[in-house]
Amino acid sequence: MQMAFSIGLGSIWRFPYLCHRNGGGNFILMYFFMLCLFGIPLLYMEMIMGHWLRVDNIRVWKQLVPWLGGIGYASILVCILISLYHSVIITWSISYLGNSFDNSLPWNQCPPVKTINVTDLSCLRTVSHQYFWYHSTLSASGHIEEGVEALVLQLTLGIFAAWCILFLIMITGLKTSMLIMGFATQVLRKVPYSPQAVAATSRLTKNYFPLILVFTVFLPCIILLCFLIQSLFLEGAIASLRHMVTTELSAWASLDLWRQAGGHVLYSLGLGMGTTINFSSYKAGEDNYIQVASLMALVNLGTSLLVTSIIFIVLGFWATTSGPTCVEKSVSKLMKLIKRGVLPQDAKPPEDILLLPPLDYLEWISHLPQHLQNQIIRFSPSCSIKTQKGKFMEGPGLAFAAFSQAVSLFPGASFWAILFFLILVITGLNTLIRILESITYPLQNSISIFRRYPKLLSDLSVAKPAFATVFVCLGGFLGSLIFTSHAGSYVMSLFDDCLVPLTLIIIVAFQNMALAWIYGARRVREEIFGDLGRLLWSFLTVLWCYVTLPGLLALTTISLMQLYQTEPPYYIAWNSSMSQEVKQPYLQGTLSWVTFLSVLAFLPIPIYPLQHWWYLQDHIASDPFEKLQSKKMPLVPPKPWPKHSMKSQEGNKDSSSKRRSLSLTRGLNLNSWRRFSLPLSSQSSSWFSLPVMNSLSTFSTRSFSLPVSRQVSPALTPIDNSDQHVKTKDQNQQENSVP
Repeated sequence: MQMAFSIGLGSIWRFPYLCHRNGGGNFILMYFFMLCLFGIPLLYMEMIMGHWLRVDNIRVWKQLVPWLGGIGYASILVCILISLYHSVIITWSISYLGNSFDNSLPWNQCPPVKTINVTDLSCLRTVSHQYFWYHSTLSASGHIEEGVEALVLQLTLGIFAAWCILFLIMITGLKTSMLIMGFATQVLRKVPYSPQAVAATSRLTKNYFPLILVFTVFLPCIILLCFLIQSLFLEGAIASLRHMVTTELSAWASLDLWRQAGGHVLYSLGLGMGTTINFSSYKAGEDNYIQVASLMALVNLGTSLLVTSIIFIVLGFWATTSGPTCVEKSVSKLMKLIKRGVLPQDAKPPEDILLLPPLDYLEWISHLPQHLQNQIIRFSPSCSIKTQKGKFMEGPGLAFAAFSQAVSLFPGASFWAILFFLILVITGLNTLIRILESITYPLQNSISIFRRYPKLLSDLSVAKPAFATVFVCLGGFLGSLIFTSHAGSYVMSLFDDCLVPLTLIIIVAFQNMALAWIYGARRVREEIFGDLGRLLWSFLTVLWCYVTLPGLLALTTISLMQLYQTEPPYYIAWNSSMSQEVKQPYLQGTLSWVTFLSVLAFLPIPIYPLQHWWYLQDHIASDPFEKLQSKKMPLVPPKPWPKHSMKSQEGNKDSSSKRRSLSLTRGLNLNSWRRFSLPLSSQSSSWFSLPVMNSLSTFSTRSFSLPVSRQVSPALTPIDNSDQHVKTKDQNQQENSVP
């Protein structure tokens, strides 16, 4: 499942247009550098945290650093923002899938027009695939402030269909990753890390994972490989690949290149979204996560390079066949149609038309009768009459326009188009389901009303719509409507380029700081070794402390500078009169929405400790004698962590003696905990005692190595007063029995 997420929309859709926008090889080299230095260590950090603590993205931070427990809620808000514009990408795929059922693919030629004038010749000024993207699919406006209030009907219906499919997946329990996670979580709750849980999850994995892997990993890679082989026979293919790998060291001075490469590393690996922590928390068994993280990064990079190679070859083919070459092809095709009797003799171009500039060919067409103009435009080849001096496409629709060209190269192009865009829809749905899991799964475990009534959030066992499932899908549909407007693709670019990378960088920086510096990287190594029986690679802890955190802080500074610099950032818009893309700067009013949504996403981080501090003060003021009564109540010692690393009972006398000494050490640490912690009995007061212990351990008590400090979270370990006397007595007997 984690591998399927790495081969998602980040690799197929986002990486190619960022690579093309930033000069090809410069972006690839920068991305590889940041993937090794930032991506793999941070991905390993999230994997090992989920596997170590066995809790979701919200409760991880409540246990490690309770006063930063709002990080998980901030991740959920970012996932909501990402899910909104991911749904419109699925809508674009559905639109192309619907057009793929035509015998003659509509993007291979200019569409017929009812009235012909000079502006209607715009399809001949560019390639038909780009024209189809902006005019037929998006009905794009000229800039972001124009057409926001008007919705495109086909996109609105498509996004409604996308959220309906997601709703059906979430309530009917289709064999998806959502069902697997829901079932595995229920088993692990009842029998924490038991052979029964492992067996149940393994049976479900054997039945349903192969189907998911076929449609989300193997089949897309096979089809992309076929596209690459077919594209290599296009004109200008070798030159395009050479341009893709060409690097200029002077480009590394561009701060925007660092920002986009670093943001995409976090985006493509799902860092900061909580998907990795949630998946690792319920995944049964043990893995070498450094190998898994490295494999995921390599698969992600390989898929991205494969897709980018195809798109660069198509772009090179468009550039090679534009201008005079396109006029020559058009004249040759017209002469063949005239000889076959398809077109009349009046459509014959002048003999010296090839000696004139390409735009004179358009001028000749504009003086023909209306019915001849319509026929010539209809039968014109899919190339650009206008010489393209700059880049053909830089916007987020690059992958769709390029793959529509790649699909048309195959015999039986309609079949290949249906197959490819169907897989693209499935891949997008799989990515979006994983993101929705990161919203619903932590909320169900962390919010009391959802724990009391779990069917409010999701009901995977019966085919009855849950209230919160309806609410999530309906809210997602309504929130996504802005992306179906005439300026929707520009709004989506604002989210994807400015808002989401900034929020992900800051959230991951908080995560890194909380684990490596506040909780302590050395303390993490010691406790993971005690709980899981494995020792973290010391080089990774050095990276967490001295490389990734300063790098994330630098990326945050660069992102803020780019957003609020004197020259505002730009987006790619479509100019219908010129039939080409133009760069439009964002207005200050538009950028203010980025500021507002960014602040909204980070609000849980400062609000969470303030809320608990306020509740604590109010609780102490309302009951001043509760603190005195709680001293008489013995604390329940937490249950020791399960030893996931025990392989067998034979020949393990040394390991049993180590566990006996470890339990003794934990008993001593528990006594230290009783001396230092505040004797408060409520949940909020117990929560408040944890930061005191963390601050003490940071300065003077780190040598205690308190593994129990993250197990005494009241949200997870409620105190049962009726059974305290028996447990305390058993504990005293165990301590006296140890020599």
